[in-house]
Amino acid sequence: MSEIFKISNYDIVFSGLKEGEHIYDYNIHDTFLKNFGFDELSNVNIKIKSVFVKKNSLMELYLSGKGNYVLKCDISNELFSYQVDSKLNFFIKFGEKYNDDNDQYVIIPHKSYKFNIAKSIYEMIVLSIPQKKIHPGVLDGSLKSKTVKILNDLSPGSKKTEFDPRWNKLKDYL
Repeated sequence: MSEIFKISNYDIVFSGLKEGEHIYDYNIHDTFLKNFGFDELSNVNIKIKSVFVKKNSLMELYLSGKGNYVLKCDISNELFSYQVDSKLNFFIKFGEKYNDDNDQYVIIPHKSYKFNIAKSIYEMIVLSIPQKKIHPGVLDGSLKSKTVKILNDLSPGSKKTEFDPRWNKLKDYL
């Protein structure tokens, strides 16, 4: 059964909300990211806790996400589950027009009565993806993969790698 995505489910209506902390919980799955045109991750299962703090002249948003998703290893091309524990915090200020160019705060128009956190959740998840996606089995040597075997056979110093003896002359220059 496919989850239905509604952007309005991520609205925090702060107009009329009492000052103080307000907690909102969300369960994020593949459908959420696909609505942003992002399909690099699969089997996404992340629980988001949002703490929205309303103050007199500004608001604060604290997002934390825990869960996992499946990545494709950059070395072996094998899929593996990656554990996520991510945070994103910023202030929400009032101004003339919407501006989210700053990492530490977002400016929303004075007439605003709600703030949608979907884009913030999306950014937090995308920022949690490691630059190098390496299967844990590659790191500890336990992954039995055809690709990893070929890479190991071709790596310098392996017994199967034959060196051209003419290259040995270069050692004389060291």
